[in-house]
Amino acid sequence: MEEHRKRHGRRMDYEERKRKRTAREAHKASADAQKIFGHKAKLHHAKRHAEKVQMKKTLKAHDERNVKQKDDGAVKEGALPTYLLDREGQKDAKALSTAVKDRRKDRAAKYSVPLPKVRGIAEEEMFKVIKTGKHKGKSWKRMVNKATFVGEGFTRKPVKLERFIRPMGLRMTKANVTHPELKTTFQLPILGVKKNPQSPLYTSLGVLTKGTILEVNVSELGMVTTGGKVVWSKYAQITNNPENDGCINSVLLV
Repeated sequence: MEEHRKRHGRRMDYEERKRKRTAREAHKASADAQKIFGHKAKLHHAKRHAEKVQMKKTLKAHDERNVKQKDDGAVKEGALPTYLLDREGQKDAKALSTAVKDRRKDRAAKYSVPLPKVRGIAEEEMFKVIKTGKHKGKSWKRMVNKATFVGEGFTRKPVKLERFIRPMGLRMTKANVTHPELKTTFQLPILGVKKNPQSPLYTSLGVLTKGTILEVNVSELGMVTTGGKVVWSKYAQITNNPENDGCINSVLLV
């Protein structure tokens, strides 16, 4: 469809039809809401209520964005010159939201990662389609082509229920973790996959690609908190392509 659109363009009345379809959606939603009943109606009304509340909050935030309010806490002691009397301490929503965003950025900077951006991986590269059935007519199974982590007590699902196959040869349990301050590398056991930047599905499958955040066991390093407690686990980011190298190289996030 996209190729056809590039070559021949859209219909002449595409924009008009789209506008009319969008305008009809509200009427259609209203008609559907009047027809449904029972448990389905309860769920629908709860969803609509949540949407309306969110919409009101958004509109209110937009209205208050540039409204300036008197800030009693900003009044200083001593006399003010005449030209400053009308400039009372003010606080507006925009300034407050900017301050909140700055605070969030500072907090995020604490966990700044070595690889902030990674190359996207296509589904065809990540999975291989496995044909099943008597005549190999079914193609719902997928084999993961990348390195994975599955945990200690992992048991595969029954054959007829297992959609994603993670090969034994590509399962990893240890990672080479480099401490950025000590400039030393340790081989540490992997505890879990915290986040794969490619997709939440890959995170749940435990796929290990470049840029993935791992949780590793650092009890051997003897790290302690300021309170004197032993640190058992820390996060590390993968910096290589494990399926090509046959091992995981990562940098500890300190």
